[in-house]
Amino acid sequence: YLEMAGSFNLQNVVDTYKSCLSENKEIYIKYYIAGWRELVSFMNSLGSLFSFISKDAVSKIQIMETFLMGENGAHYLTVQSMVKFELNNKLVDFTQSGSHPESGCRTLLRLHRALRWLQLFLERLRTSTEDSKTSIMCSEAYNESLAQYHSWFIQTAARLAFRTLPGRDAFFEVMNAGSQQQVVAMLGEATPLISEVHQITEDLYAKNKLLELP
Repeated sequence: YLEMAGSFNLQNVVDTYKSCLSENKEIYIKYYIAGWRELVSFMNSLGSLFSFISKDAVSKIQIMETFLMGENGAHYLTVQSMVKFELNNKLVDFTQSGSHPESGCRTLLRLHRALRWLQLFLERLRTSTEDSKTSIMCSEAYNESLAQYHSWFIQTAARLAFRTLPGRDAFFEVMNAGSQQQVVAMLGEATPLISEVHQITEDLYAKNKLLELP
């Protein structure tokens, strides 16, 4: 049921998100995307249920990589420089029918929202007990984050998918980080890092009125 090919390793998440922030707390897009790649491999290792979220994340990652490698790549070094560049050059659509539907700001916002869900879910896993149900943890995390941005149809599909999640032990195994105690300790390292990156993005987007981009 779970693809145990050793494709995912929680340590990689810790390492990538550690690299994400510069000394003055700017977020390097290169590492933000790399962190997301790790989280996608985590979702994929839990079976095809999560593919509706991981496929979307992969397409967003690819858009961000295109910006990074494009002629304006230097402006996409950090989330902060991207926001400044795109706003200054009117590259962000604040209405549904704009000409920049795939702006970096909008694309990253979609990843940002999904990151909150994973952060909340991993945090619940970290503090869970033997009899905690992953389906409930995942649903609660989803309801607090992504659900409000999804159509009723996707919400229904997501909640059905969560019901069939493997148990807590399977999740800890997928982490490839040793014993359950070691996994819990490493989650204790990973979740604050993800949380900080999320919060910095949230504050930056709030300041620039970007949190509700269509």
